[in-house]
Amino acid sequence: MATKLLRPCFHLPLTRLQGAAHGRFHASRFNLSRRRSYVTTCAADEVLRSLSKNGEVAVLVAEGTQLVQEACRRHGTAPTASAALGRALIGTLLMGSFKEEGERTQVTFKGNGSLGSMQVIADTYGNVKGTMSNPSADPPLREDGKLNVGAAVGRGVLAVVRSHPKNEHPYQGMIPIATGEVAEDLARYLADSEQTNSALALGVSINRDTSIRSAGGFLIQVLPFAGEDTLRQLEVNLAGVPSVTELLHQGLGPRDITARLLEGIGLSDVPSSSLCPRYGPCEIGDLQDRMRRAVALLGPEEVKNIMREEGKIEVTCEFCRETYQFEQEEVLAAV
Repeated sequence: MATKLLRPCFHLPLTRLQGAAHGRFHASRFNLSRRRSYVTTCAADEVLRSLSKNGEVAVLVAEGTQLVQEACRRHGTAPTASAALGRALIGTLLMGSFKEEGERTQVTFKGNGSLGSMQVIADTYGNVKGTMSNPSADPPLREDGKLNVGAAVGRGVLAVVRSHPKNEHPYQGMIPIATGEVAEDLARYLADSEQTNSALALGVSINRDTSIRSAGGFLIQVLPFAGEDTLRQLEVNLAGVPSVTELLHQGLGPRDITARLLEGIGLSDVPSSSLCPRYGPCEIGDLQDRMRRAVALLGPEEVKNIMREEGKIEVTCEFCRETYQFEQEEVLAAV
């Protein structure tokens, strides 16, 4: 079947850090023997984290075709909006996975394009969800015939918030949106705000019937003590690697892609860790509990006023696009 192939919004070259003290991510953040076990078997989508043989490079590779398809189904996205949302979901998933237990990563693109604002939230266990102001955004194709994600997102501000229950204040960073192509902007954020020496690639391929043919990405993070030989080999590998979607179309999975990225450097003897990513959580019980608590925050008087004026209390989750109605007594019992 004919497809619209979206090459990854790729590559910022690996930029040299001036010293280990400048990096927000230190070697301990890539310790593959944590208390929580991340080794699992995934039926379809997967996020794989690996360490190079010399311990100088961490590689995260995500295959997220089913995840992106689920998100686009829920939001009813047009093709360009699907590409933008898919890239943002995979990018945030890569940035948020395998962190400390309880940590959450929130990415917000607030641009002036037809897409409006786009927000994605991921946790450390592979759960990710997103929403946008205008899922029908579908500007004209670029001159090269590809979907114009940059025009849909537009220019504005990219904000990233990393939060953890143990921290009194979240870590927040903000940069101007340079291209709107998602991956370039996220890579610039990592370099400018978190001083992370990294390379990021994201790709979404869309079928003629607008379903998602493939979606994935990878994030390479170079640790501060990496040698020049490692950096040179990575640059050679990145220059020769095809797009993420092309690799997936060739039948390569996260492990194969990792091996390709670490060619000439080697993979650590420490087993890789994997997660099975999913969109959400959007389970009915979980959603209803969260919605009930949110409505209860209005207070008993406001709840009664809404019931008098509207005859019902209806709540829609902007991420899952699920709507529920609550009885007054049910809400008041939670106040």
